[in-house]
This record gives sequence, structure tokens and C-alpha cells, in this order.
Amino acid sequence: MASPRTVGFGAPGDDDPESVGAYRLETVIGSGGMGVVHLATSPSGMRLAVKVVHAQHAADPEFRARFRQEVSAARRVSGAFTASVVDADPDAERPWMATLHVPGPTLAERVKQDGPLNAVEVRRLGAGLAEALRDIHRAGVVHRDLKPSNVLLAADGPKVIDFGISRPYDSDLRTETGKLIGTPPFMAPEQFQRPREVGPAADVFAMGAVLVHAATGRGPFDSDSPYVVAYQVVHNEPDLAGVPDDLVPVLRGCLAKDPRERPTPDQLMSALRSAAYGSEAHIPTQQFRNPVGGVGSMDRVDPVGPAEPAGSEKGAPRRARWVAGAAVLVGVAAVVGAGVVGVRMLPDGADGTEAVAAAPEQHGAAQFRPWNTQLEASGKASGGIGGNRTAFCSAGDGDGALYCSAPGIALARLDAVGGKAVWTVAGAGEQLLSDDYAPIVSGGRVLARVPGGPLRAYDPGTGKPVWSADVSGYSGVRSAAGAVLLTTADGHATALNSRTGNEIWRKALGGPRSQWIAPGGVGTGAVYVVTPPGASGDGGTTSIAAVDPADGSVRWRAGVKGRLTPVAADGGAVMLLATDTSGFTTAVVRLDTATRTARRTTLTAPLDQAQAGVDGDAVYLFGAGGALVSVDSLRGEEKWRLDTGVARASRPVASGGRVFLTGADGRLLAFDAGKGVLVGQTNPRMNEGRYSFTPALPAPLAVGGRVYAASPDGSVFGVDPGDIGSW
Repeated sequence: MASPRTVGFGAPGDDDPESVGAYRLETVIGSGGMGVVHLATSPSGMRLAVKVVHAQHAADPEFRARFRQEVSAARRVSGAFTASVVDADPDAERPWMATLHVPGPTLAERVKQDGPLNAVEVRRLGAGLAEALRDIHRAGVVHRDLKPSNVLLAADGPKVIDFGISRPYDSDLRTETGKLIGTPPFMAPEQFQRPREVGPAADVFAMGAVLVHAATGRGPFDSDSPYVVAYQVVHNEPDLAGVPDDLVPVLRGCLAKDPRERPTPDQLMSALRSAAYGSEAHIPTQQFRNPVGGVGSMDRVDPVGPAEPAGSEKGAPRRARWVAGAAVLVGVAAVVGAGVVGVRMLPDGADGTEAVAAAPEQHGAAQFRPWNTQLEASGKASGGIGGNRTAFCSAGDGDGALYCSAPGIALARLDAVGGKAVWTVAGAGEQLLSDDYAPIVSGGRVLARVPGGPLRAYDPGTGKPVWSADVSGYSGVRSAAGAVLLTTADGHATALNSRTGNEIWRKALGGPRSQWIAPGGVGTGAVYVVTPPGASGDGGTTSIAAVDPADGSVRWRAGVKGRLTPVAADGGAVMLLATDTSGFTTAVVRLDTATRTARRTTLTAPLDQAQAGVDGDAVYLFGAGGALVSVDSLRGEEKWRLDTGVARASRPVASGGRVFLTGADGRLLAFDAGKGVLVGQTNPRMNEGRYSFTPALPAPLAVGGRVYAASPDGSVFGVDPGDIGSW
């Protein structure tokens, strides 16, 4: 017997069908001038949002054409920033379209209920919207109706919905005299003046108006009259009163009257400190297929030979000898590349921080059991949209500890066996943006920082601060082979002794957009700087240089064709990803560090926003949209590809024949590394009704036969991968 239909936003109308296609319509969750949106269930149990055109419009050829265009546009841009289209029938008696249901309020609902967002939240929302517009425009679509009610605050980022009046760049615009296409408070001047010339810049204008609404609770051209609004949009300057000062120049640029003067989505992403995108993790029926293709090939590598770059310069007088496996490499922005890194020694509490110790731990023959610890800040921490409190953690150096940083917590030491907090150092409430902010264990110290703050070194036993260094303007953190790499994109580097903070050497080793990568094991003796085409002086070749961490000398250089980004390195190989001009990952490249030859494994299908983890010669990639791919880089073949159904997850981590991911809802997922099938998952830690904006998801830690993960709700937990039944 069919289950009864329920009432949500409103009761279904008398003329609403009970089902469309294979989908039973349940609760009405939205309604507009064009149609009604129902919560529905697929035969397999998948929750969907189904839009059904109003009966009075179904017979109108113009409305049918408009709906058909909406379906086409939504399919073109379906991905991490939109509600993915599952099915549609624009030619049905009542045209309809089914998309994945995205839990979470609209921005309009959030502001109405809780008031304006704070500055940090607005920046991250703006970065997510900028990234969404980049993908929408890349698909050749102009939305033309971006507004707060068309922005969903999903589990881990904004979703842009309702492509009802969107159109391709090059399509003919069919309008009727006197008909307004758009929503006046969020329309660009050209939409009123020159509707046939509306392009992507109109969406940027709308985004600026949306962010003003998010920051202040009103629009930049508000009035009770839509005619006055239209006049003000075309002729008046925007009202930015109440907008945080640092956002005013960005939003004023978005709201420029001339579309040519507005920033691009890429420029906005940079200005707003790019945040991430995606949707709440979910595991529907998985789709597995054996790949066809994925043939390996040997690339020609152009050896450049050992060389000391001309830009090298001597560092300040050394006050300490190099200690193997105890250095910090600090990438310096070009404007400060020749400057001095200011380091100061810190007596206990001199920096305003104090470690709060818990009861003594009893180590020894403690028995591991799955545990969950809620990290608690000593005060109200800003956690981003929805109170996101994601922690980033690192494993200790054989001391049975995890070290974690989170909003409101500069550093905490947890016992890896039972999860108990040994000591905690309070910190700023700023949300951490990526794995770059995970603590760094090096040279008998634990180093931590928060966005915009100094790098601080702590004693791992007591949590007392030892030294700090001003690293303002630096970005990018890497840790491997006993070293920590804090990098920017200019190729300069400064080596500091991680125990004392003393400078060892300082040199220019790369170029614009260079990235550093270091081996995961101790004693491998080199770090690598990877410089992309253009910056390397060769329009089609990526430069890889092996650098001696003891003195910064270059051991060798090699050139590999294509645009490559580094993933990982060990004693025998550097793993890189090849990307096309659109940023899609197309291949895995393995550079043998002994022979300097490269093997390229072409993927059977490109991956968007690919993240990769390495286990020996195996490379595991996760792409936006849910594809998990296994590549044998030595043999040059793609071994398997799995559609996980998880729209967004962390970087894959492989250990003990398993591949682990953390999802946006806080769950840990485990896959068989050989077969590519899901073997287990923990329960979600974020309820469906809750939402948060997560710039990045921390990758799991696989240490000592255990796996540890962190959730956006502020919890850190440990499980036994050999006992999945206990999860």
C-alpha cells in the first residue's frame, strides 16, 4: 500500500499529480510562478526535489520552451555547485525535472531567521559563489537570476539553483515588450537597459548584491518600489553601509555599472580566499566498472642537470648547525623573499597562550577501543556558517599522540589510544581553511598557526610555547621527511631549525606558482619544487627540481611536458597530476628520481577538482561528483573506478589494503583498495537538518594500525580498520 503524501511547505494542490515518471511526490517544499517543487522518493529510496510546471502553463508553448531551456541549463552545469539533475521530461503533459534533494535553508531564510552573516561567513560564502559562477560560466550558461532565495546553504557549501531564466551565452534572447526578466534588486544595469547584451558579468553584479544582503540583511539598492529599485541600479551608487570594511572594495567592484569593470569569478575567488564547494555526503547504490583505456606511456624527460640557481643568496649568520630531520622550510612571497624572518624565543605564557593540562595519562598496555572526543574551545569560537568547528590533526613522532588545531584551539594533544585531551592551548576562533593548518611535528617540536597569525613552536610534552615566527603573507604547508614546508607561489624558501627557530639558509629556487613537495619518510634526503609551464620559462613544460634541505642546493632539475601539480614523493618517485586547460585532471605522472624518466597514465575520464593520495606505486584519486579512481603508476594502468555517490570528500588515504575518505557530514568511509568496493562507514556526525560551510575536509590519519578522522561538528574520533563491525 502506498504511503500517504505529507504536508511540508504546503499541501499539494488538487491538480498536483501523485507521481511523475518513476517518482512518488510527497511534501511540497517550494512554489513559484512557474511551478511547484515536491520532495519525492525514487524507487531505490533516493530523496529528490521534483519541480512540476503549473497546469495553466503546461499548454503554453513559450513556458514549455522556457522550462526545456531550464532543464538543459541545469544539466550543463550539474555538479558540485548545483543540485544535480537526475531525470526530467520537459515534453510530459505536466513537464517536470528531478534533482538531488539538498538539505539546508536558502540564504534568504538564513538571514531572515538568524540575521546577517559575519565577515568571515560572508567571505567564505562569496568564495563559494564565485567558484560556482566560474563553473556555471565555464559550461556556457548565464544564470541571470542569482538571488538569496536561489542560494542553498548545503552541508558543506552554497548551491545555486533555479535556472528558469538562464540561457547559453550565444542563444537568441526571446523577450516580450514590457516583460521584466529577473528580480530587480539583484539585476545588473544591462538587464534593464540592454537585455540582449546580458553576459556573465551580470551574474557577478548579482553576486555582489547577494553578498550585501548576506552582510547587512538588505540589498544595495532597496526600495519599496521596483521602479525605484531599477532606477537606483542604473543610476545610483550602491548603499554599502554595514558591509565589513575589507569587503567594501570587492563588492563595489562587483556592483560596477560597466560590466567590463567587474571582476571575474577567478579574481573574486582569489580576493575572497577561495573556499570550497560540494554537497552533503551520501552513499546511494554504487556503480562500479572496469576501466577501458588508461594505457600507460613513457614521457620524454628533459634533464637540466645539477645547477645552483643564479638567484641564490646567503642567509644570515648561522647560529645553529643543521639537524637532520629537524627543519622548517618557509616559502616567502616575492616582496619579502630577501627579508628576514623574525623569530623570538618565548618563555612560558609570553605570547598570551597557556597550555591547560588534563589529568595525567596512564600509558603502557592500554587497550585501544573506538573513541570520540569533542574538542571544546575555552570561549565562543567563530566556526563559519552553521558553526563549523572542523579540526585538522597530525600524528605524533612515536609518542602515542595526535596533535589537533581547530577554531578556538591553537593546539591540543590527544592520547591516540583513548582520545583523552592531555593538554590544550586556546587560540583564535578563525576557521581553518585546509590541511595546510594541520599541526606539524618536527625536530622535537609541534608547530601550529592560524590564518593571519604567527607560526608557533610548542613543547610536545607540556604544550608550552618555545618560539614564534612572523609568517604573515605566507601560505601552503607541507610536512614530510622531518621537514615542514610553508609555501607561497614565488619559489623563494627560507630554512629554519624547527627546534630553535634559527635561520639556516634562504634562497630563490623556483618561480611564480611553484609548489613544494617532500617525501613522507625520514632520511630520503631531498625536497622538490615544482614550477608549472610559463613560470618555468617553457610554455609547455613543468620543471621539477630536487633540493638538498641541508643547504638549499639544487641536486638536479628535470622537465616534463604538460601542466603538472605535485601530489607526493618518496625515495624513488615524485607523483604528479596532469591537468588540461580547464583544470580537469587527465593523467597521473610518475617521475623516477633515479633515472628522471616519467610514466604517464591517462585516466579513462577526466576528473574535476581531483584530490590524490599515494600508497607506494598506487595512486588514489577522488573527483568532485563522487568518482574514486585507482591507478597503478608503475604499470601505467587505471585499475578501477567507482561512483561513490559522495559529491565531496577529503583526499583519499590508503593503508592496510583499504582506502579511507571523510565525507562532508563527518562520516568515515572505507573501500577495498584492490576491488574498489565500499566495505564500511561510520554514522554521520552532522544531522541532515544541520549545515556548515567547510572550506576543506581533513584527510583521515592512518597510524599504527588505527584510523583517525575529524568532523565539522568539532569531534575527532578513532577506529580500528580491522574491526569495521565496531564502527
